[in-house]
Amino acid sequence: MDATTRRILGEKKDLTSPGHLACPGCGGALSLRLALKALGKDCAFVIPACCMAVIDGPFPFSSIGVPLYHVAFETAASTASGVRAGFHRQGNDHTIVVAWAGDGGTFDIGLGALSASAARNDDYLYVCYDNEAYMNTGVQQSTATPPGAWTTTTPANRPKVGPKKDIMAILAAHKVPYQATANVAYPDDFLRKFRTAKRTKGFRFLHLFAACPSGHKSIDSHSIKISRLATESRVFPLYERRDGGAVVITENPRKMPVKEYLSLQGRFRHFTEQDIRHTQHDVDRTWKLLLENAVVETTGR
Repeated sequence: MDATTRRILGEKKDLTSPGHLACPGCGGALSLRLALKALGKDCAFVIPACCMAVIDGPFPFSSIGVPLYHVAFETAASTASGVRAGFHRQGNDHTIVVAWAGDGGTFDIGLGALSASAARNDDYLYVCYDNEAYMNTGVQQSTATPPGAWTTTTPANRPKVGPKKDIMAILAAHKVPYQATANVAYPDDFLRKFRTAKRTKGFRFLHLFAACPSGHKSIDSHSIKISRLATESRVFPLYERRDGGAVVITENPRKMPVKEYLSLQGRFRHFTEQDIRHTQHDVDRTWKLLLENAVVETTGR
């Protein structure tokens, strides 16, 4: 852990309160706690229907120590752009507006509003915490769900077909000023990217890996281990991109077999050895394609 991360974790007061309604081991809640360390109090959140809308607590209570606005499932991006415009009209260009949404509200239901907002280059930060299904409504598949993964709408005998949607490629096509993937198991990288997003003007997009014990059928205490394995196995690479340009890989860890990642999650328990080989092939292929567009790689752990 670098000196800046130690300072932020040691000196910055938690803006999330204890006693919130997240499940034990929730990667989304852990990510929010760390993100607020980097962003500070001068921000306003827009949260659509998702787990985080419940975790925050029912009105008039809130476990998040900043102003927030609960909105409809599909309206995170459009509302955030309106909040930003309202602040600007008041002469306030310093408060950071953050749309904080799950993969369902980002990859699927809110994609149209997200694309329009990115195309306008609206000046706010959009964060997608990706737990790869509609967890808040009972673990239904989204287009972020990996092929073959168990959900209530894709049981083991009728697995999901088709790849996970590449949301980062979609945002790259909009040539947004800053976009990055982040993982709470890598706090140095995570905090640096939030600090970068904080000082960048225009549309910014952060895609977070969010372990979900209840939806992934994993042990609560394994969330950080699973999160780290997601990157070490290259299932969830860590990189950033500016203005739709070259990819900068920010963590290049030693390669772990994807089987190590899959084995800790019951949603993949039905996988055969052939399924694991197919998953490994897809991960290797995606990593190779990512490297072809990368200009910088850092040495991982």
